[in-house]
Amino acid sequence: MPEKYKILFVCLGNICRSPAAEGVMRHFAETQGLSERLEIDSAGTYGGHRGELPDPRMRSAAAKRGLGLTHRSRKIEEEDFAEFDRIVVMDDMNYEDVHRLAPSREAAERIDRMREFFRKHPDRSHVPDPYYEGHEGFELVLDLLEDGCEGLLETLKKEGRI
Repeated sequence: MPEKYKILFVCLGNICRSPAAEGVMRHFAETQGLSERLEIDSAGTYGGHRGELPDPRMRSAAAKRGLGLTHRSRKIEEEDFAEFDRIVVMDDMNYEDVHRLAPSREAAERIDRMREFFRKHPDRSHVPDPYYEGHEGFELVLDLLEDGCEGLLETLKKEGRI
């Protein structure tokens, strides 16, 4: 069997957007029979929440969609560039922070913005941080992540990666 294609989702604290993206992508991989082809993880550019579960509000919103978020927060490290085939960030600030961490130009070329995979939300420029938002903010983030993860899977299939 070929090696798994490895995807790392990244946001600021790794307690809202990126663990939710990880959960959405895992769910899609399972329902489409792709779990054996994909390895999915998430991290943050800020390490202050290291070891914490995702934000309870995100876990609650995700649970209503049948997603269990059990990831423990961690900070992205330079070694992740050697480990993962694609790094998908949630906004431009994350992009710049991750880009600065990249050990080489080749590594930096594996960084994508989630917005590049939006199909149903082409007007959106990023996945907003819902941390200081109400319930609607978490729902919007999940809507955007479902759209982006579907688009990412389409891209991976077209590229022949899965």
